[in-house]
Amino acid sequence: MAAVCDVDHRPLERWAGMADADTAVVMDARIGGFPVCLLGVESKPVPRRGFPPTDGPDTYTAGTLFPRSSKKAARAINAASGNRPLVVLANLSGFDGSPESMRNLQLEYGAEIGRAIVNFNGPIVFVVISRYHGGAFVVFSKRLNENMTVLAVEGSYASVIGGAPAAAVVFAGDVNKRAAADPRVKALEARIAAASQAERAALRLELTDLRAGVRAEKISEVASEFDGVHDIHRAVRVGSVDKVIQASDLRPEIIAALEK
Repeated sequence: MAAVCDVDHRPLERWAGMADADTAVVMDARIGGFPVCLLGVESKPVPRRGFPPTDGPDTYTAGTLFPRSSKKAARAINAASGNRPLVVLANLSGFDGSPESMRNLQLEYGAEIGRAIVNFNGPIVFVVISRYHGGAFVVFSKRLNENMTVLAVEGSYASVIGGAPAAAVVFAGDVNKRAAADPRVKALEARIAAASQAERAALRLELTDLRAGVRAEKISEVASEFDGVHDIHRAVRVGSVDKVIQASDLRPEIIAALEK
């Protein structure tokens, strides 16, 4: 965030002390001389204070919006509407879906972001700097506001779901088929079929461990294939992203979008 701001104007962080809203960072800054509201997402895990509930995460995950950080983001967007542009630097994998977050109005605050984008009066520059997945793909969609310009850094990813969750959930059947067809699994199953009764118990335990390891490999394999298909250039082709830029051009491209 500091790298894109003007060096001759010190940015002001807003709501810095807002409890449990650490993963969203809001700054009033200038970029290319334009006063903007700059919204970023924490890229490292943030330790939680006190004793977290058993149905919630132990740390605030990087690139994820939690209920209070969603509320802070919506507040920032509403505060900037009608008086200055909004610039979002998005390393955003989505919203936390733990029972604790659901209980603390995660869906309501996430919807407030979508409402704030729809109602926003002024230009929005949304930049994908790493990943752009999940509910974030919906509430920050350029379909919600015609004044939104979506840029993406080369090598980033944008899709409704990321490769790893897609492999584990959407393509779980394919992963299981690949794991079952793996030569190592087949060979051990053949050994079990030919083994004596006394040897089978130990071999079955070995098979259970082998299947778990092979399945993890296949999840990674399918995830890589998914991300290979859903690269950032595909997002441009389907209209979710306007332009792919180089990381070295991040600040000039933001300024150009604001000028436009």
